[in-house]
Amino acid sequence: MPSPKQFREVLIFVAGATPQIITETIYALAMQNPPIYADELYVITTSAGREVINRRLLDDQYLQRLCDEYSLPPLKLEEHSFVILSDPHARQLEDIRSASDNESAGDQISSFICLKTQEKGTRLHCSLAGGRKTMSFYLGSALQLFGRPQDKLYHILVSPEFEANPAFFYPPAQDSFIECRMQDGGKQALNARSAKVELAELPFVRLGGLPLQEPTVSYRDMVLAGQREVDSATHQPLLQVSLADRTLRIGDTLVELIPVQLMLYLAFLRQKTDYCKYADRDYCRDCSGCYETIVDFASREALEVMARDYALIYAGNPGRVDDLLEKWPEGIEVPALRAIISKINRAIREQLLDEILVTLCTVTTDRKYAGSRYGVKLEKAKIQLVGGAS
Repeated sequence: MPSPKQFREVLIFVAGATPQIITETIYALAMQNPPIYADELYVITTSAGREVINRRLLDDQYLQRLCDEYSLPPLKLEEHSFVILSDPHARQLEDIRSASDNESAGDQISSFICLKTQEKGTRLHCSLAGGRKTMSFYLGSALQLFGRPQDKLYHILVSPEFEANPAFFYPPAQDSFIECRMQDGGKQALNARSAKVELAELPFVRLGGLPLQEPTVSYRDMVLAGQREVDSATHQPLLQVSLADRTLRIGDTLVELIPVQLMLYLAFLRQKTDYCKYADRDYCRDCSGCYETIVDFASREALEVMARDYALIYAGNPGRVDDLLEKWPEGIEVPALRAIISKINRAIREQLLDEILVTLCTVTTDRKYAGSRYGVKLEKAKIQLVGGAS
């Protein structure tokens, strides 16, 4: 009995007057080892492009012929399979002729890819071989903004004599001769069965974990948001805590915190370094899975855990830990915790003087859950704790 599929395979094309790229890509995917068969098919095109696709793939039955000749699972182009681009006034575009048409197309392509990447259990196979160059650019860029690890981007490569030939749609299973234009300008009948069709997978930077998943936002705004996230990620400094020296260093800046502040700040850092719920992930990005409520830090148990670092801060003076536990026998009260957090953030803000770094390194609040949760945004790989307890 065959094992269940890992993903539902979704093919997405930008296409115009050359619907061949659709059948060529379907053929190339089916010829891979293991083969990939489409479960869903979408074509982003103009109204004029849709007419050509309907006439050639449906009326002339090239899509059905391909499936029949190679015993592929049934694949249909239906009404919902088409994403017809429109102008800023919601009128279907016959072609992309102006700057406003171009921008509107970018918004629609990026919004569509954004929506499709939010579907669970799917893998996108996006082909940028057809349509206007701007359509291909927007498709590739949208996949960079929203693409997940499993999503793919392709370009189709066809033997030169058959490339863009209106009579060629895929290498047929049986001999079939079609007239081809040769490099010397002449024409010659060639066997289409001998055509080479290859799928080139294009690597791309995936930013799919960034907080950009809003399909109603314009492409331009999505790019700006993405740039801010990239700038923030590349701007992140190394944060080093030395317990023996009682120091916190962020990049080149030494930030002064009193011991109880350093102890609590370490507790937030350890949520990322020691208790990450997604240890297999290399990057935190916008993940706040390690954030905890203020109450989680207010118990006696939490204080005893934090006291291990406090003991290292006051190495050689165990009485300090006894004083700490005596002061808060039931754990640090919530008002006191809030006051300490406020002082930690004020110290970082006043001494760091870089707004981006302040946002990354201060204790921030995440209100996406039922209650407010607290944590530090900085990437876990950028946190270095020296002399800490295990």
